[in-house]
Amino acid sequence: MSTIHIGVCGWGDQDELYKHGVANRDKLSVYASHFPIVELDSSFYAILPQRNYENWVRETPDRFGFIVKPHQAMTGHQRGEAVADRKELFRQFEESIQPLVKAGKLKTLLFQFPPWFDCTAEHVRYIQVCRRLMEKYPFAVEFRHQSWFAPRFRERTLDFLQQIDATHVLCDEPQVGSGSVPLVVAVTNPKLALVRFHGRNNAGWRDPGEGQKWRDVRYLYNYSKEELEAWVPHIRQIEGEVEEVCILFNNNSGGHAAANAKQFSEMLGLQPSGLNPRQMELF
Repeated sequence: MSTIHIGVCGWGDQDELYKHGVANRDKLSVYASHFPIVELDSSFYAILPQRNYENWVRETPDRFGFIVKPHQAMTGHQRGEAVADRKELFRQFEESIQPLVKAGKLKTLLFQFPPWFDCTAEHVRYIQVCRRLMEKYPFAVEFRHQSWFAPRFRERTLDFLQQIDATHVLCDEPQVGSGSVPLVVAVTNPKLALVRFHGRNNAGWRDPGEGQKWRDVRYLYNYSKEELEAWVPHIRQIEGEVEEVCILFNNNSGGHAAANAKQFSEMLGLQPSGLNPRQMELF
């Protein structure tokens, strides 16, 4: 039986955890008294200085884990750059995360590719390049274009991820066109399975061209008890095939992620251990 960890995507906006006026500098410490893992999103927008990671290592307990999203240019979100132009960025990113690596707190790198990154030979080769450049580290892949799991490509995609020692990310998200992927309950790496709950806001999933306002709408969703219960058999299926399952809730816009994460943890009968003490909530 594998170990199951549940957390959310980012700790800064989880206001429901910080009801006693917690300062920004203390939020991660408080967060780590509730959950054993977190997804680091700020690394998607900038190459962060090592001191940031050093601080986060100090603020979290020994068994705490980070799922880290590489910079957006590394995953093709910034179109038009040649692969060669990105190699220095890969080097800088790798250097920046070393405090997590040395502390044993890097669960995996999460390469989330953009909605226009479809299933083509060119994109397969690019993933191979990413894997080669990051060969020292656990590596997870999340697709956002449904072509990767079209009937004629589904098994080939899973085989490919297995061949490059990558974790296939199971996604719960709206099914509203080519820029979304279906739920594919499968394991490609015996060490780690990764599940991400994005919400089911069908109307807000596509970008209407309003930038940040759209992002606030995209992840605005509160999972019902019935929707979460329907996921329990899927988790039971994959936990028998891997050493560890990490589950992340990304429905942050309305402040529902942490509550849904705790609700799902109870459904699975989890009792997280090794967390930070709760004293910070008193100040």
